[in-house]
Amino acid sequence: MKLRKTAAVAVAVLALTATACGGKEGSAGDKPATKPGDAAAPQLPTYTVASGVDLDSPTFKKAKERGKLIIGSKADQPYLGFEDQATKKRSGFDVEIAKMIAAELGFSEDKIEWKTVDSKLRETAISTGQVDYYVGTYTINDKRKEQVGFAGPYYLAGADLLVRKDETGITGPESVKGKKVCSITGSTPLQEIKKPEYGAQTIELGKYSDCVQQLLTKQVDAVTTDDAILKGYAAANSGKLKVTGKPFTKEPYGIGMNKDDKALRGKVSDILDKFEKDGTYKKIYEATLGLSGSAYTEPPALERY
Repeated sequence: MKLRKTAAVAVAVLALTATACGGKEGSAGDKPATKPGDAAAPQLPTYTVASGVDLDSPTFKKAKERGKLIIGSKADQPYLGFEDQATKKRSGFDVEIAKMIAAELGFSEDKIEWKTVDSKLRETAISTGQVDYYVGTYTINDKRKEQVGFAGPYYLAGADLLVRKDETGITGPESVKGKKVCSITGSTPLQEIKKPEYGAQTIELGKYSDCVQQLLTKQVDAVTTDDAILKGYAAANSGKLKVTGKPFTKEPYGIGMNKDDKALRGKVSDILDKFEKDGTYKKIYEATLGLSGSAYTEPPALERY
């Protein structure tokens, strides 16, 4: 599917070099900004590892027995869930949220095993116990609640469109009729943009980074997914891509876990509540996702069930 000439583009899509960006309301990609971990970036908080944690949770007990947590994550989403292929180090907003939760459960960073799970396989990975919990731009909805449990929401995103910087014809979802719009199999924005009223020609791929690569090489006209994800890609491709800045859905992100493990779900909700109130959550945001051009907003109210 991919042409040889796109090899360099693939590197640009996934490697967070000095051309990250700042900006708001669709201007992500306009000018250079700080990357996560840079000396000039806001510093990440540290997480004190809790001791003596006791939780009547089957998932927690299995993790204690094996001596580590297995956390599902994304690896190709700059500023959210990204894995440096050279160092294998993970960074981003979702990664930090996952580490914060792990510490409160009594697991230090070196007791975490990360597992990259594609969107279409998330429910399977959670329900079969391949991961203890999943943090990766995972929208809470009723259909998914039939298969997995959610703690949260901890962030509210919205589906948007990523286009080339010189694109003038696509300004929002109302202008994609007849255009090739790429997203990934299993995503909620894909299901939305498939609706007849938009009239888009949809292209389904396995990874957002593949969609972005096709956008850069003019094989598709736009990429749709959550605005937080798109701003990260615009930031990683400064001066080449932009976000239209017209969200057309609501995507509340949750922590996915075993549907029947109510004890773990309640504990994780308590953890989120604690760190939202004491300011740790905001510090995480400003040192990760905030660097991509997404202005900080208060997290949505937790939904306990």
